[in-house]
Amino acid sequence: MLSKGLTEVSRLCYSTRDQQEEIMSVEVTWYGHSATGIVTPMVKLLIDPFFSGNAQAAATADEVEADVIVVTHGHSDHVGDTVEIAKRTGALVVSNFEIINWLQAKGLENVHPLHIGGGKSFEWGRVKLTIAQHGSSMPDGSYGGLAAGVLLYLGGVRIYHAGDTGLFYDMKLIGKDDIDLAMLPIGDNFTMGPDDALSAVDLLEPKMVVPMHFDTFDVIQQDAAEWAGRVERETRATVQVLQPGESVTLGEDD
Repeated sequence: MLSKGLTEVSRLCYSTRDQQEEIMSVEVTWYGHSATGIVTPMVKLLIDPFFSGNAQAAATADEVEADVIVVTHGHSDHVGDTVEIAKRTGALVVSNFEIINWLQAKGLENVHPLHIGGGKSFEWGRVKLTIAQHGSSMPDGSYGGLAAGVLLYLGGVRIYHAGDTGLFYDMKLIGKDDIDLAMLPIGDNFTMGPDDALSAVDLLEPKMVVPMHFDTFDVIQQDAAEWAGRVERETRATVQVLQPGESVTLGEDD
């Protein structure tokens, strides 16, 4: 598994924050599509754990570990293996109110409902849901509430996982949180395409970007390397184009 650190310039930006925020090492692994693993010294998180039925996935649902699972919206390629993984690991599942109700009907008990604009602080960090311009129906066709993006505050490291979304101008406000890593869909058709995702980087002004939600299906095939070159030429962000299973490390070095 590949691990790439932030540039020295980006790392120094952490020093401008409240000194009470202890910067910890945060490893972010892209498993393919939107499935993301985040590991800190305090917690193992999974976002949108779509493994079964995902030919791009770099892991299987029965081998990944999680203390917390965050689900951005109800579509089957994002809810994915949430129920199976949560039952096996006992992970806390965080999502919107409607999705949590659906998961409780599937037998999950360790859950926490949020909704757009709301956040919750835990011992290991804070989760906040942002707006996302997208739909949200559950795999069985029932109502899945509003689609969301996710802001994670992990020991002074700030990660924005946009979920499935089109471009929206309020990304400018999300960017005021001084984002260390933005994970943005670039696949087009169901989400932002490369042009709008480039505009999203302009609005968010993150230090680093990882593209996601591309190449899983024929209809969302994209040249991520070409997009990365455009981003680095036209913005101040660095881009890491990961292969499924590869990682980036944020925060202090090990």
